[in-house]
Amino acid sequence: MQQAIFTTKEQALKFVAQVVVQRINDFQASTSKPFVLGLPTGSSPEGVYAELVQLYKAGKVSFKNVVTFNMDEYLGLPPQDSRSYHYFMFDKLFNHVDIPRENINILNGLAKDPEAECAAYEAKISKYGRINLFLGGVGPEGHLAFNEAGSTRESRTRVVDLVPSTIEANARFFDNDKSKVPTKALSVGISTILDNSEEIIILVFGKNKQKALSWTLSSKNNSQVPSTYLADHSNVLLVSDLSAHSQSKL
Repeated sequence: MQQAIFTTKEQALKFVAQVVVQRINDFQASTSKPFVLGLPTGSSPEGVYAELVQLYKAGKVSFKNVVTFNMDEYLGLPPQDSRSYHYFMFDKLFNHVDIPRENINILNGLAKDPEAECAAYEAKISKYGRINLFLGGVGPEGHLAFNEAGSTRESRTRVVDLVPSTIEANARFFDNDKSKVPTKALSVGISTILDNSEEIIILVFGKNKQKALSWTLSSKNNSQVPSTYLADHSNVLLVSDLSAHSQSKL
C-alpha cells in the first residue's frame, strides 16, 4: 500500500478530487466505455464530493459517461429519509453534476427480498467487468463500508448486522438516540471491493482513525480489522491527514 499524507484534511480532499477527475478524463479520452466509480458516504468523502461539484461547475469534468456503485445502505430506510445514504449521495453529489440517473446504483434499503437485492447488485457490478476506481474510508475500528469485525476476505454484497460501536457512532445522525439507528444494512463485501477494483483510494482523517490506520498498515490479514485485507490489493493509496498519525506506537 502507498500513502499520501497531507498537513490538513482540506489539502487531502482537494488532492483526491483532482485524482478522481484525472482518472475520469484520462479514461474517457481513450475509450467510449463508461468509467465505473465506487463511492462511499460519510464525513470523510463529503468534502471530496464538494470539490468534485466545483470542478464540474468549472468545466473540468463531465459525469455523463460515469457509472457509480455505492458501497452500502441502511436496511429499512426509504430513499427520501435524510439519514439514508441514497439521500446523502443525491444531496452531496448527484443533484449537482450531469450524471444520468440510470447510471447511479445504490442498494435499495426497502427491498422486499434483501438477499435477492444484494445478489442482483453483485451481478450488476460483475457485468461491468471492473470498477475503475473505488473510493472508500475506514471506520475507527477498521471496518470497510459496513464490513464489520468478523467479515471474511471472501465476503460479497450481503445483509450485515451492525455492531454496537457502529450504532453508537452513527447515533449522532439519529437525534443521538441509539434506539433509532437501524441495526442492519446492505453492504458490498471485501471481495466485492478487492477483486473488482483496478484502483482503490482510502480516506483516513482525524485522531479517532489513528489506530485503524496503524492496524491497516502494520497488521496481517485479520477479520477483526477488515481494512487489513487491503494489503491483498496491488493498487491501494491511503490518503490521510497528520492528525490520523501518531508519533507514539499504537
